[in-house]
Amino acid sequence: MSKEMIEIRWHGRGGQGVVTAGKLLAETAMGAGQYFQAFPDFGPERMGAPIRSFTRLSSKPITIHSQIENPDVVLVLDPTLLGAVPVTEGLKEDGILIVNTSMSPEEVRRITGFRTGKVFTVDASHIAIEEMGREITNTPMLGAFARATGLFDLDALEKQVREWFGEKVSPSVVEANVRVLRRAAQELREG
Repeated sequence: MSKEMIEIRWHGRGGQGVVTAGKLLAETAMGAGQYFQAFPDFGPERMGAPIRSFTRLSSKPITIHSQIENPDVVLVLDPTLLGAVPVTEGLKEDGILIVNTSMSPEEVRRITGFRTGKVFTVDASHIAIEEMGREITNTPMLGAFARATGLFDLDALEKQVREWFGEKVSPSVVEANVRVLRRAAQELREG
């Protein structure tokens, strides 16, 4: 994927780290000398309510200041949103859909009706539970994003994860986040 500006929409539920994932991706772009925007779209929703977050990455200054209506990439952190929320709405025909699910990419295509572009799946929930003991899927989905799009290498994302979490959590939690990032990239399925 090599466009001047990449627009990304994240779907998840409150408390799943959708906003944090968008910010981590934006800060990785900053470290790579790119311009970025990262912003959430939610109101007074409670924990567990569907939310969206947006990230723009660009090689040039970004002058757009609106929600992303036609994303290049859509990431779905909570598979229960499939069929309940129009996650592929506006997704470009040559876009990329990345879903946290144990389903195959073909099953996701059937449920969402997304017939063009690329569909990737990874069981980020399972990976997170095995490696971290908690179902926090934002970091593994960043690994999946890196592999699916080729926009960032895993080393750049790992560096950002270490910086972001380094002083906030214990070293063992930082290492668990690095493991889920890399494992999700390895276990990503395309169909």
